[in-house]
Amino acid sequence: MKTLLLLRHAKSSWADPGRADHDRELNRRGEKAAPLMGRHLREQALIPDLIWCSTAARAVQTLGLLGRDFAGHADVIYSEDLYMASERVLLESLHHTHEEAKSVMMIGHNPGMEMFAEALFGSGNVEARETMARKYPTCGLAHFEFDVDDWREIGFETGRLMNFIKVKDLQAIKIGTE
Repeated sequence: MKTLLLLRHAKSSWADPGRADHDRELNRRGEKAAPLMGRHLREQALIPDLIWCSTAARAVQTLGLLGRDFAGHADVIYSEDLYMASERVLLESLHHTHEEAKSVMMIGHNPGMEMFAEALFGSGNVEARETMARKYPTCGLAHFEFDVDDWREIGFETGRLMNFIKVKDLQAIKIGTE
């Protein structure tokens, strides 16, 4: 059994129009969203063994803000190939994951992340799929499981979507418990 977490980077800033897209950092909303998602992942015991992360500043910063559990527990592979990658490139990267990793997170960008999640769906939480299909917002997370032993066995339409989490939903839960 393999677990895949597909995280779109947190909300980025457009404050400096002269800055290259690859170098754009998070805005305040993104800086608040990533730690909230990190807490949720810890509470759900969804700490990956390995993280594939785009080299774009906003993706790297998102990873850094997820929290200490991610920095100390998971191996991280920073890959320029994940910057604005298509679903095919994301799948090829995933296939290069060592089989000892049971849980992997990929941090990337739309539209590729959304297209990859949609392409992986074979079964699972239909309501989550519909939510994901309507909008894959910044810091949105798709949680998939695959009944395979090796990451190379994963193909399109083979994933079981367990859940799709939006920061907006986590904020509503937090407000409801205060």
